Amino acid sequence: MSGDAGVDWFISHTTGAPEALRARSQRFFDAAPPGELVQRLATAGRAALGEATRDGAARAAALDLLAADTLITLALLRAVEDDPTTLGVAASALRRQVPPSA
Repeated sequence: MSGDAGVDWFISHTTGAPEALRARSQRFFDAAPPGELVQRLATAGRAALGEATRDGAARAAALDLLAADTLITLALLRAVEDDPTTLGVAASALRRQVPPSA
């Protein structure tokens, strides 16, 4: 999926979410390097998780954690849309990419 199509996909799948969560998720998505959409979403999710763990108990950490959940969920959704038989493999691959301290 091309960069523009990936952006369109992201927007269509986050429309209707609470604005603060949508905006925070998009901030991480926009900062992730363009490329294959599942990988871009996963990269954005890892960045959000990293931000959440740096913020500790601050309110922003909760929003970053929700953004991480959103982005990883979207990465899995996109993987399933590509090939429904690969959900387990995709989930395992994403899990292996998260640092052990997270």
